[in-house]
Amino acid sequence: MKLFHAFITILLCIAALTAQSRTLDEIKKDGKIIIATEGAYPPFNYFQGSKLTGFEVELGDAVAKKMGLAVEWKSLTFDALLAGLRQDRWDVVMASFGITEERSKAVGFTSPHYCSGGVIVSKDPAIRTAESLRDKVVAVQTGSTYFESVKKLPGVKEVKNFPQDIDARSALINGRVDAWVSDLFAVKIALETNPGAGLKMGRFLFVERIAAAIKKGNPTLTAAYDKALAELMTDGTYKNLSEKYFKGDIRCL
Repeated sequence: MKLFHAFITILLCIAALTAQSRTLDEIKKDGKIIIATEGAYPPFNYFQGSKLTGFEVELGDAVAKKMGLAVEWKSLTFDALLAGLRQDRWDVVMASFGITEERSKAVGFTSPHYCSGGVIVSKDPAIRTAESLRDKVVAVQTGSTYFESVKKLPGVKEVKNFPQDIDARSALINGRVDAWVSDLFAVKIALETNPGAGLKMGRFLFVERIAAAIKKGNPTLTAAYDKALAELMTDGTYKNLSEKYFKGDIRCL
């Protein structure tokens, strides 16, 4: 019986690896595109009451509209998003994923929809640079590029990872860590909404391009997405959304 269960498990794994993602024609026939995000990363994707919103959510809606499609949004934990994409549970992931060499081996990326980077935050004004993180405890989100980058720094005492970025921020506010590393724009919002927390923003740890992820081997969907995004960047839609959330244009130059 155990051998039979093991055999079934292997078959399911093979099926997941060889499953074909929905083509653009199949998505158009259905009339809707399924986009997954985290829903816990303001101002990019978050819940306002029961409503999913944010810069990326509004931009995703606009991209889909340009493609002549409705959107079905899915929200779940950050570290499960790309795995679900590879298993064809959704068509696109839009959750502030930075383009990295390692991620690009597993999934494909569209053109970037903004550029940002990881910045260092602390209550201690002396903690501003990568060098000043030596012998310090640093909070980051699980599965993020910040986690990978901080792990590579020499001399860091401990890297504490949290399921959500807001948990990593809370660890710093509550004095459980010495520093927090996160996205520039997420940090700016955190500083604005927590003026009494004593948080101070340091320097960039790295700069990155942020894009939507699409399963590898789906060039028609990627091309259609990129075309729609490019049109939004020229017709004023992108600029208006960027001004709404960030008071400036955050596209990659």
